[in-house]
Amino acid sequence: MAILFATHEAYLDHLTGPRHPERPERLGAVIDGSRDSGVFDALVPLVPEPAQMHHLERVHTSAHVKDVESLVARGGGRLDPDTVASSGSWRAALLAAGAGLTAVDALTEGRADAAFCAVRPPGHHATRSHAMGFCLISNVAVVAAELAERGERVAIVDFDAHHGNGTQDVFYSDPRVLYVSIHQWPLYPGTGWFEEIGEGAGRGSTMNVPLPPGSGGAIYSRAIDELVLPLCAQFDPTWLIISAGFDGHRNDPITDLGLSSGDFSSLTATLCKLVPAGRRLVMLEGGYDLDALRMSTAACLGSLAGRSVCPEEPTIGRTTLADDMVDRVRRFWVESGLLTV
Repeated sequence: MAILFATHEAYLDHLTGPRHPERPERLGAVIDGSRDSGVFDALVPLVPEPAQMHHLERVHTSAHVKDVESLVARGGGRLDPDTVASSGSWRAALLAAGAGLTAVDALTEGRADAAFCAVRPPGHHATRSHAMGFCLISNVAVVAAELAERGERVAIVDFDAHHGNGTQDVFYSDPRVLYVSIHQWPLYPGTGWFEEIGEGAGRGSTMNVPLPPGSGGAIYSRAIDELVLPLCAQFDPTWLIISAGFDGHRNDPITDLGLSSGDFSSLTATLCKLVPAGRRLVMLEGGYDLDALRMSTAACLGSLAGRSVCPEEPTIGRTTLADDMVDRVRRFWVESGLLTV
């Protein structure tokens, strides 16, 4: 299977300062992972084109877009206590947001079976009106909105350790896009409780699965089998976008989950079954231990290529607290009439 691998050297020009977790070296770790994946021969390089203003303003307010662009034009600075921009950040952000758009066009032309976008800055915390959580522009939202405009039904599955509050914010009332997040609870940004399910026409198009610290691959697999797959079967997506944050790895310095790189192999393989080949897009989000990021990238790319690549064994541990949470989420959805048993 051919896999588009989209990245750009301009991503290295987004400088966040010394000791910041979201640093340029992350991109090097991802590229090393692509070489370690055993599927390097299947990777097709793809050069992203920058997103255009109308793409950004579908998912962000004009004021937000102008604020980020203006700050960068002045040489950079802080957008919030955690989120930094430098003089190269605007071009990097446009190319990060445009990577998914470029990949979708290439996939639609039949050039590959899936795409992996190795981008930075990440995007899933950027809300309609604010940059936050290391994120300037909501990269996944940009491409999902474009697909929805084309008449597609888009499922976004976000397995980053942090809740993707920005992606949720953009699509909370939009029934064309299903957003599912499996994340650590409690953890930044403090959103993503299971009762957040969308509103208005989008009610039932947002699913949150908050899991306790220490949760590993076995409980993730259970959550996907009993919650995500049935909901996606009801939604019947035509495209899948994975917000691939690898900060759920047990070695990540800013989270407390218990996943191994081998777990990302099985999670990706299961999710890819939701849509046919040629309609699968993976976009990098978090992951701040460089070695874990390298191994997890390799595992994810292997699954996209239809091969099992497990630099580490999948984890099998699960706790009563985590199982109880999955039970609680399922009961809530079934009793609300939103998930068919």
